[in-house]
Amino acid sequence: MTDQPRPTILNTNMSPWMRAGIAAFMIFGIALMVATNHFLTQRFSEDQRADAQLRAALYSANMVTLLRQQSLVPLLLARDPAFITALQSREYANTSQRLIEVAEDIRVASLSLVDIEGRVVAASDRRNLGALKADQTFVTQALREPRTIFTVTGSADDGGAHGFYYSRRVVSGNTTLGVIVVEVDMRQVETSWRNRNDMVAVTDSADTVILTSISSWRHNTLTNVLASEPPPSGLGLAFGPPRNRAEDNPYVYLDGVPLLRTEIRTGFRGWRLTYFSTLTDVRTQVNGILALELTGLALLLTLFLFLANKRLQRQSRLIAEESDQLRQLNARLSEEIEQRQKVERHLEVAEQSLEQASKLAAIGQMSAAVSHELNQPLAAMRTYLAGARLLLQRKRVDEALTSFHRIDDLIERMGAITRQMKSYARKGADSLTLVDLRDAVDGSLSMMAPQLGHTRVELRKTMPNVPVMVRADPVRLDQIIVNLLRNALDAVSEEPDPMIDILLVQGQQVSLSVRDNGHGIEDPEALFEPFYTTKKPGEGVGLGLAISAGIANELGGRLLARNARPKGAVFELQLPRAKEDAMKAAE
Repeated sequence: MTDQPRPTILNTNMSPWMRAGIAAFMIFGIALMVATNHFLTQRFSEDQRADAQLRAALYSANMVTLLRQQSLVPLLLARDPAFITALQSREYANTSQRLIEVAEDIRVASLSLVDIEGRVVAASDRRNLGALKADQTFVTQALREPRTIFTVTGSADDGGAHGFYYSRRVVSGNTTLGVIVVEVDMRQVETSWRNRNDMVAVTDSADTVILTSISSWRHNTLTNVLASEPPPSGLGLAFGPPRNRAEDNPYVYLDGVPLLRTEIRTGFRGWRLTYFSTLTDVRTQVNGILALELTGLALLLTLFLFLANKRLQRQSRLIAEESDQLRQLNARLSEEIEQRQKVERHLEVAEQSLEQASKLAAIGQMSAAVSHELNQPLAAMRTYLAGARLLLQRKRVDEALTSFHRIDDLIERMGAITRQMKSYARKGADSLTLVDLRDAVDGSLSMMAPQLGHTRVELRKTMPNVPVMVRADPVRLDQIIVNLLRNALDAVSEEPDPMIDILLVQGQQVSLSVRDNGHGIEDPEALFEPFYTTKKPGEGVGLGLAISAGIANELGGRLLARNARPKGAVFELQLPRAKEDAMKAAE
């Protein structure tokens, strides 16, 4: 048919290219916003991080300064003659008042004087008078050592805040008279943190929170506190602070809010101070820029859609002018349809000839040939179904019905094929019987004798001298073995010294291996998929191994494949070994 110039057919619908362009633009916009968010968050977080480090260092310095200043108090009070005299004479009438005055001057939480028996004999907090402290670490350790002792008390059991104590024994000459105990007021430190609405935690060397502005964190490890927080959402991960997989990740989520974690060493007894600062200012700046960026992208998309709409309107106006051209086009299309129908009829005749030739070539094969023979009708059915689907989408119902009639003819043809091949493709019954796998191997080799006789293949067979019994359908078992032998024979067809090795092993299960020295397996994962084949067109359809694997599974076993060394491939059939009681019953 002579090609004639066709008029331009304009479509008012959005073209696939336009849809793809819009989709690409949206993907680009999302990627741009994610990248912008990451870049700006990193940039704006630098100032936030510097401020957090400065504030954490200031908090740490204030805390350590307070603790070190208070460490001198026990040394001075232990040398006070008034306290030494009181302990020697056991006269404490004015001692508590003296401790109250000193506590007010140096601003400590409390001062206590403990005698040698561990009883509080004087205290700035009169509620502690008479209390027995003999079992407290700050008393027992101070009585044993000649230096100032620092002790942190408190546990999760008592539920209160930690106590921080300096203690030193009071001596006269070589005689230990008692202990002076100074309780450092760390509540003022925590109060100052709370007044600034700051989230601060001080942990000891065991990671236990001993000072914090968050009461619920006390007596817990900071690791557990952070681990107990739920993970952020996917959107939070994308537009939140940058995250990494390192254990020292400076960004954490508490109550779903992203925070910057700044941790420094205090230089005091292995303590660490961790300061959590909010990223509100950072997020405000980043979100403002993201909003501007989103607005710009929306304007660009709106402009693009506006121009596309104007173009579609112009196309709509041209459609009315092309009605005559459309009628001429319909006439030419009718001619083309007639010619295509003629071509389809010729193709149908050619397909029937090819199918007949394939059927005659497959007469001498085992049951796998049935599947191979059915491949052509199935492929034709798939083609007609695809064509019918397109015809229905185009509202060409009559032509679609023609395709369905052809599919019906193909189904009838497939039934005829199975009836013709039934006499040799499935001579056995579906019931499983006891089969000696050695006999099955010998029988399959006999079936393959014509093919083996036309080759120079060296066939090596290693089998036990005792029966190897399995429960299987003999015909389907032969089908697997013949398929493995045929594949091995095809694999070594171009080898100068072809070799096939058959190995039968009996253990907890029965294993039959067929090894060749061919070119090996190119894609082991796809090997057992239907229609996968490395053979040339016309030599196979890739169903044999898929069918064999399915039969092996139905028999309770499996079919494995792997590459051999230095070359070749190994196919291994594993089947359950027949139980002894079943074997005895069969005998």
